[in-house]
Amino acid sequence: MEQFFLLIFLALGGSALAGSAKVVNQGNEALVERLGSYNKKLEPGLNFLVPFFDRVVFRETIREKVLDIPPQQCITRDNVSITADAVVYWRIMDMEKAYYKVENLQAAMVNLVLTQIRAEMGKLELDETFTARSQINETLLHDLDVATDPWGVKVTRVELRDIIPSQAVRESMELQMSAERRKRAAILTSEGERESAVNNARGEADAQVLDAEARQKSVILRAEAEQKAIVLKAQAERQQQVLKAQAIAESADIIAQKMKNNPLAHQALEVLFALGYLDMGATIGKSDSSKVMFMDPRTIPATLEGIRSIVSDGQPDSNIPYTGEVSPGNNHRSS
Repeated sequence: MEQFFLLIFLALGGSALAGSAKVVNQGNEALVERLGSYNKKLEPGLNFLVPFFDRVVFRETIREKVLDIPPQQCITRDNVSITADAVVYWRIMDMEKAYYKVENLQAAMVNLVLTQIRAEMGKLELDETFTARSQINETLLHDLDVATDPWGVKVTRVELRDIIPSQAVRESMELQMSAERRKRAAILTSEGERESAVNNARGEADAQVLDAEARQKSVILRAEAEQKAIVLKAQAERQQQVLKAQAIAESADIIAQKMKNNPLAHQALEVLFALGYLDMGATIGKSDSSKVMFMDPRTIPATLEGIRSIVSDGQPDSNIPYTGEVSPGNNHRSS
């Protein structure tokens, strides 16, 4: 009988000793109560409890977890109904607060996130909910972090996942987008036509300017060519007159050498020079570069007398009658 009680005692003691040893995995923590009050927190590894007095009441991970927020109906500031859902990343920082400060931590966080999303969406208009997503996420993160701090929870990230307007609102938005696209297309078409018209006008203006410049250059070149032609023609006429005068002088010298002592030859030479003189005056009068010619008829006999004196080597023949005298200023002018 004693052996029976000894075996029962050893069995109960072994089971109690085995139940007093607790192993906590890495990344987890556990809370222990002794006789109904909080006693201590078990760290990862092997831990021992007092049998029949200590009891593990809460075991949870301290790693970051993901909380999926279901879609919910929200009303924007401009009274548009939308559906929004989110994802919240959080972790337990204080295991004791997470267990004793709130009864159901995860349900409390879900309701808190839903309330905050409704509040933030009610502050914005429909268009702002699509463009201010990052701002909404930052606001939700700050508000949730402050609200969950008494529970020993740290909210690390909040992301709005989907913002879906109602079917009627989506149809209205599609119509608005179609009208906006048509408006932009019309504006772009009109701007293109305007730029095309401006470019055409500029091209025509540039073409007219270039044509006027080309005409001006053509007129200038034509005038310069005509001026050069007149100058060359005048030079050629003067050169022709000089050559003709030289030819007459050479002929006179030859005739004078051959008929030096012949009075009739002297008179013929005078007549020849007079005719050449008159012919030269007529030629000068026809020239385009000559405008006015002054000639004194009384100078013709003097000129002939001078020529005769040249032919006679400065000694006029006494048999040839004197026909005039040389007076100052008896040469002709032409301009």
